[in-house]
Amino acid sequence: MALKEYQDSPKRTRLLYRLYRNPLVLFGLGSLFIFPLSNRLPTRRTKRKEYMGMLFTNLLLVAVFVVASLVVGWWAYLLIQVPVLLFSGAAGIWLFYVQHQFEGGYLARKSDGVPLRAAMEGSSFYRLPAVFRGFSGNSGFHHIHHLSPRIPNYLLVKCFEAVPVLQAKAPLIFVKSLSCAKLKLWDEGRQQMIGFP
Repeated sequence: MALKEYQDSPKRTRLLYRLYRNPLVLFGLGSLFIFPLSNRLPTRRTKRKEYMGMLFTNLLLVAVFVVASLVVGWWAYLLIQVPVLLFSGAAGIWLFYVQHQFEGGYLARKSDGVPLRAAMEGSSFYRLPAVFRGFSGNSGFHHIHHLSPRIPNYLLVKCFEAVPVLQAKAPLIFVKSLSCAKLKLWDEGRQQMIGFP
């Protein structure tokens, strides 16, 4: 939310937004909701081909659960799967969060936005160690992805190394990224992310 939008909202909306933006809810409950539940359910905009793929995947997941439950028991299976979903989901949400909400970022309404500026300044270059780059599909090169979403993740590093202007973007490193958790609102007057007033 923008700061003014937040300030002009009813108290209940502000409270719900604060709750939603709480790190325990966002990264904890969010990881258990988004990946195993929300991404498994079709929406009104889901096309038939996507719906069939989603249905097939869901049936496979149910089959895996049934087989694993028969082999190791449902309780043991959940004791393995829930922590995996929690930590991997929290990591995925964290990556998405710091790629779009960081100090020095840029945000504009669609009618006012400049696509090149939005790509280069509105998304971070999150410098991750090589092993994490591999696990995340090079998602730290998010500014390049926003410039051209069709570039496959395995070519993002080559693009970065080949185009000097992409290297000019100041990287966000892990230790510095931890301060991004306090950023909750976009202050349109100051053109920056801020915490709650």
